[in-house]
Amino acid sequence: MTTSRPTGHLIMLGAIILLGLTGCGLAGGETGGILNAAEDVAAAPSPTVPMPGGILTPEVEEPAASDNLWAVYFTDPVIPFDDVTTGGIEENLIWLIDNAQYSIDAAMFEFNLQNVADALIAAHNRGVQVRIVYDDEHTEDDFQMEDLIDAGIPATPDERSALMHNKFFIFDRSIVWTGSLNFTENGVYRNNNNAIAILSPQLALNYTTEFEEMFGGEFGPTSTANTPYPGVDIDGMWVETYFSPEDEVMNQLISLASEATYSIHFMAFSFTDYDLAKVMIDQAAAGVEVSGIYESRGANTESSECNTLLGEGIDVRLDGNPRTFHHKVIIIDGAIVATGSFNYSTNATESNDENLLIIHSPQVAALYEGEFTRRMSEANFPSGGECLAAE
Repeated sequence: MTTSRPTGHLIMLGAIILLGLTGCGLAGGETGGILNAAEDVAAAPSPTVPMPGGILTPEVEEPAASDNLWAVYFTDPVIPFDDVTTGGIEENLIWLIDNAQYSIDAAMFEFNLQNVADALIAAHNRGVQVRIVYDDEHTEDDFQMEDLIDAGIPATPDERSALMHNKFFIFDRSIVWTGSLNFTENGVYRNNNNAIAILSPQLALNYTTEFEEMFGGEFGPTSTANTPYPGVDIDGMWVETYFSPEDEVMNQLISLASEATYSIHFMAFSFTDYDLAKVMIDQAAAGVEVSGIYESRGANTESSECNTLLGEGIDVRLDGNPRTFHHKVIIIDGAIVATGSFNYSTNATESNDENLLIIHSPQVAALYEGEFTRRMSEANFPSGGECLAAE
């Protein structure tokens, strides 16, 4: 599936740091009910009550005016890591959980945040319909998922050897939270991650449709390519939605990178796809500025494309976080951002359940460029002509 992209750069709303969203009550609905995913999005709530927002601010902010429709969040790992375990960006997620009135659907690859578990159980106990999809292999060593199930929250595991690698929440069929952030203590306090929350009933229906498939046991290649709104205009911000493997996500990224006119910046936990590397190399040869950051532990493996890019003179660096650099972000021309759970790998392309948003907004892109600049400033140059950090 290919979605046409606008040729111009679309302008987003004025406020960046704070955002107003819905109070999560469905018009005409009752607490504890649930919409069918196929029902018209007109049944979703109108934005009336603001939600917290922020960038690099661990505390929950006072809400801004109610006409702002998105917020971006980045983790800010502090060394020594074990000294900080509260007040992270998951507090904004908990705000959404606490203010949900109708439904919460969550797809979680990893999960051990007790404060999030407590908030989900509290929402369930007050009558909100909470449902979970999770990867059984990567939640089995922690008791928080078991706590949710014991509380009566229905949960569907992905028991395949491939991964249910999504990390998203849907609130009241109107708000989507997604990104690279796993819902773990490491994910919030030790690793570099990003998340974005967007108010859009159409976007929420896209994610709800995918969630319903997984909740019913359709994972990986069995999932249907049936996204209701592949492209959504959110008050002037064009947002494309893709799910892997059914939407050929890697091809979408290759196409996006091929359209760059002056810059491609990337932050990659795993980047092993040669075709994506090749289009970046070709773009650099054509005069596009290409640079990126790799998670250092996987950068010099046989499957990594870091050395391929380095050998062609691309400015690639190795992350400076002693723990994990977990971003999966590509920024095009300072105006378009691709972000989500999708790593640039064969497994992500062919077998895992993944999601990706391509967001056309110079204001959103500016925030991701800010994170890119911060992480580049602490990254290490490869040593000895290979993607190895200097000892």
